[in-house]
Amino acid sequence: MPHRIFIAINLPEKIKKDFLDYQSKWPDFPIRWTKKDSLHITLIFIGYTPNEKLGEICRTTKEIVAQYRSFSINLNKICYGPPKKIPPRMIWAEGEKVKELADLKQDLEKSLVAAGIRFESNNREFHPHITLGRIRTWQWKKIEPEERPEIEKDISLNFEVNSVEVMESQLKRSGAEYAILETCNLRPET
Repeated sequence: MPHRIFIAINLPEKIKKDFLDYQSKWPDFPIRWTKKDSLHITLIFIGYTPNEKLGEICRTTKEIVAQYRSFSINLNKICYGPPKKIPPRMIWAEGEKVKELADLKQDLEKSLVAAGIRFESNNREFHPHITLGRIRTWQWKKIEPEERPEIEKDISLNFEVNSVEVMESQLKRSGAEYAILETCNLRPET
């Protein structure tokens, strides 16, 4: 049976807690909030993958990630997403562009393609973001536009990225559940 695979950066507990506090401010909002343990930054969504490709994905990811030093990400805004999408589909936290992160993502994509791993890639500039919740569109449309909450907020949450994970997603009625298949460590900052 194929596995639904993606490569991600998981968040420190403190950042997750800060996002849970934010989510609690909107208890009546028509949204399915992301569970604390599911908050992450997706680097590459690979999709359904046969068993025999999992080892190659983990090996390739580990090799590429080991070439990079730890770096920091600053999350600076909470807003509706994706940008310019009407109606919005999500509430998410955006991060500042980080050269090391963009380079790492690009190297991972090239190496996975060279290893024969297929996935949909886009050539857009990478902006890290974290899905905080998915809007229930049919309920959202029932709210008068002037009554829709203004959720945009400037934030400053900074954390160091020390690892990248190969993850599996299992879709369930209660939402996606994630499992770490491989933790790939970056080189420590010297």
